[in-house]
Amino acid sequence: MRRRRTERITRRLVRSLGALFLGLILGSGVLVAVVRWVDPPFSSYMAQMWVEQAMAGQWPRIEYRWTAYEAVSPHLRLAVVAAEDQKFPDHIGFDLQSIRQAIAERRGRGRLRGASTITQQVAKNLFLWHGRSMLRKGIEAWFALLIEVTWPKRRILEVYLNIAETGEGLFGVGAAAQRYFKRPASELAPHQAALIAAMLPNPRAYRPDAPSEYLRKRQDWILGQMRALGGPAFLDGL
Repeated sequence: MRRRRTERITRRLVRSLGALFLGLILGSGVLVAVVRWVDPPFSSYMAQMWVEQAMAGQWPRIEYRWTAYEAVSPHLRLAVVAAEDQKFPDHIGFDLQSIRQAIAERRGRGRLRGASTITQQVAKNLFLWHGRSMLRKGIEAWFALLIEVTWPKRRILEVYLNIAETGEGLFGVGAAAQRYFKRPASELAPHQAALIAAMLPNPRAYRPDAPSEYLRKRQDWILGQMRALGGPAFLDGL
C-alpha cells in the first residue's frame, strides 16, 4: 500500500515537473518571438539594477533611449561588431573557436576569459540575470539559440545596440551619443563610434568624452579592424 502511494506521488511529481519544463520552454519561445517585433521597454539587467538601487536606498537612475537601427550611424554599427564579435554575420549564436580557446586558457591559467557573442550578450542582458553559474550559462545558450532562429541578424544587432550598458545607469548607443558627444547616434564619426565601442567591455570605468590612454589604444585597434573588414558595407547583408 505504501509502495503504491509512493509510486503515485512520484508519477505526479514527474508530470508536474514535465509540465513546468514544457511551460518554461513554450514561455521562453513566446517571449523571444514577441521581442522580434516589439521594442523592449527595459531589459532584465536594467530591472536588476533598478531593484539593487532601490534596496540600497537610492533613487533609481537609469537612462534608456531606444534608437532604431536606421538611426544608428553605420560606423557605430560596424565599430561594435568589430570590437565585440567579428563573426556575427555568419555564426549561429556561438563562436565555437573562441569558446575552445577560452576553455584552453582556463585550463592553463585557471581563469575563464569572455567568449560571448553579441547574440549571447543579448540573451543574457535582455532575459536573464548576471552571474557565472553553469545553470545561467545553459539557459543563456537556450535563449541565444531561440534568438538566432527567430530574429534576423539585423534585429539582434539593433537590440544589442539599445540594451548594452554604455555608462553608469546609461543604456543604448543613442543615449551614449547624446551624453558623450552631444549629438544623435546617426551623426557619429568613425573615431567617435570606435570610442563608444572601445568602452563597452567596462562602461563604468571608461568615458569616451575623456578617454584614457588605454581607451585610445583600443580605439586605434577598432578603427584598424573596421578598415580590415571593409567598412560599413561589411554589414550590408544583415
